Amino acid sequence: MTKTTHFGSNRLFGLSKAVLVYADAQEAFATVHEAKPSPDGGAPYLDAGQPLTIDFLKQLAKALGRTTPCEILPRNVLVYTPDMLVWWCRRQRRAMFYGGSSDGRTLSGKVFPQPPLVFKVCGSELSVRALTENRRPRPETTLMVAPYWNCDRHGGRVCQGSMRVPGSLCLAARQEWENAFFQSEFTHAALGAQLTTHPEGYLGLWRDLTGSEGEFPVELLINSGESLRSFVHAREE
Repeated sequence: MTKTTHFGSNRLFGLSKAVLVYADAQEAFATVHEAKPSPDGGAPYLDAGQPLTIDFLKQLAKALGRTTPCEILPRNVLVYTPDMLVWWCRRQRRAMFYGGSSDGRTLSGKVFPQPPLVFKVCGSELSVRALTENRRPRPETTLMVAPYWNCDRHGGRVCQGSMRVPGSLCLAARQEWENAFFQSEFTHAALGAQLTTHPEGYLGLWRDLTGSEGEFPVELLINSGESLRSFVHAREE
């Protein structure tokens, strides 16, 4: 069996090994089989199986390009795997942009104080939560709903819309993801969800904060019901 693909040139891939998984209602195990050429020139056949080993899985992951480089983790990184990057950032002032037919266009381009935030990139999906304290969260730290349009209250997943999604999940891409989030246009609340306890709602919160030199009022954040641990372990549907 061959496959033609393109990596700047044509390459031929031949069947090398096969993994067979055996399972019943309670347990499963796997075996690895070498692919042997058929004596009559036909399709290859599978040799006797050997138990699947951790070393084989490591070699397979490396061959598939899933190797995580050996890097020294910056202090604000919370989780780093081949599939996920989670980090937090301190409170700061940032410009925000509004677009579409939203009522927030009068606020677009102005600078506002922001709460401490936790960002999670899983595959190509971005999720954001807020913090009440300006320090590195612990696994049991309660996360708050991110007070932004385009963010799902349940899970923190970002509707990316006009966002220019970085093409990398490496450590160096953290700032690119943050910039992409804040430089995109906030356009709507997901399903009209409440994002703040401010008496005048979302727009009232950001109107009050326009040009403010103070800190973001974290007492107006809403408890997400998630800890950092559950946020990290949650999987996007």
